[in-house]
Amino acid sequence: MWRTVVSVALALLALVPAAAAAERELALVGGRIHTAPGAPPIADGIILVRGSVIAAVGTRQAVPLPEGAEVLDCTGLVLSAGFWNSHVHLGNWRLLLGGRLPGAESELREMLSRYGFVHVLDTGSPLVSTTRLRERIATDVLVGPEIRTTGLGFVAPGGSPFYLKPFRLSALATADEARAAVREQIDAGADGIKLFTGGLATPESVVVMDVAIVRAVTEAAHARGAFVVAHPSNSAGARAALDGGVDILAHTFAAERDGAWDRSLTEEMRKSGMALVPTLKLWRYELERAGLPSEAVAGRIRVAQEQVRSFAAQGGQILFGTDVGYMRDFDPTEEYVFLSEAGLGFAEILAALTTAPAERFGASSRSGRIAPGLDADLVVMDGNPEQDVRALAHVRYALRRGQLVFPSE
Repeated sequence: MWRTVVSVALALLALVPAAAAAERELALVGGRIHTAPGAPPIADGIILVRGSVIAAVGTRQAVPLPEGAEVLDCTGLVLSAGFWNSHVHLGNWRLLLGGRLPGAESELREMLSRYGFVHVLDTGSPLVSTTRLRERIATDVLVGPEIRTTGLGFVAPGGSPFYLKPFRLSALATADEARAAVREQIDAGADGIKLFTGGLATPESVVVMDVAIVRAVTEAAHARGAFVVAHPSNSAGARAALDGGVDILAHTFAAERDGAWDRSLTEEMRKSGMALVPTLKLWRYELERAGLPSEAVAGRIRVAQEQVRSFAAQGGQILFGTDVGYMRDFDPTEEYVFLSEAGLGFAEILAALTTAPAERFGASSRSGRIAPGLDADLVVMDGNPEQDVRALAHVRYALRRGQLVFPSE
């Protein structure tokens, strides 16, 4: 009987748009529920969803099952708040026309929803396409995650990344240009601004952005309620971001040839309130593509993990992100493993996926935890991520505001 009920519930969830689901009640029954990172899990629990919000959460004994509610059997499964991926790129060919190309929805599903990502930050895609895609998802034309975006990034003169050629990013040469660029980008729909404070102009050279330009951007963005993300490339690029008041460092930064990096940075980043998106898997992906031997790749990853370990030990805020979209390997499992090897426990990784980004992006009043009144953004997983973080990638179901986004059919 349970299997029949589950099949009917899945069919209804896939067919009923969120706007028409205001009176629908759904009960996720029997799972182990992590309401927030570090909170005691609820065994054999129930989450009651009414429309797009969480109506109740608790044990099976404490939460009565409403008559007529759809039931999703979660026995033996683990539940948490919906995940955030704070470093994605939505500029591939299927999505460039705002999701109008055939296959756009399946691309979103395979890249993001199937791994529980119901909120994403796009950190470098054409703004016009990303805002159109965001609108189509928000109006239920497409099934996909909630999107925040910075649009394309800005560089110092001569600092456009070599790996983007023949495409070149816009350069900021003066503070006035920087302020004007911020105004234009935010007026066009950007939620934040991305800077390449260290632009990898060639495989061997990094062009560092002047701190005065960085500061002009951050002051103009903050005045509009927007955040600033920086790609550092090396210690000097990270220092420019820190001294310029950047909010989020997108990537750990490369060591110098002798393996050294500025170890004062992680403490200063934490003190300034800067967050870090490590993207550890990206380094393996990129360095192997560049032909580096396995020993060199492993050494670079250890340096990145050392930075994460240092930053986390000092209480720095870590946001989960993979650079997926630029990186065509969608599976986040390796990122979870690398973070675990860097010393992060399950609760810390879960925070990087849920409460930390919700707080950072001003959404903690409606997202990041499982509690009555919050949006019904939920992930249901096979396995036990407390014992093996790989289970975080084994997603059985994902819901965004009460609507099933994986599987979506």
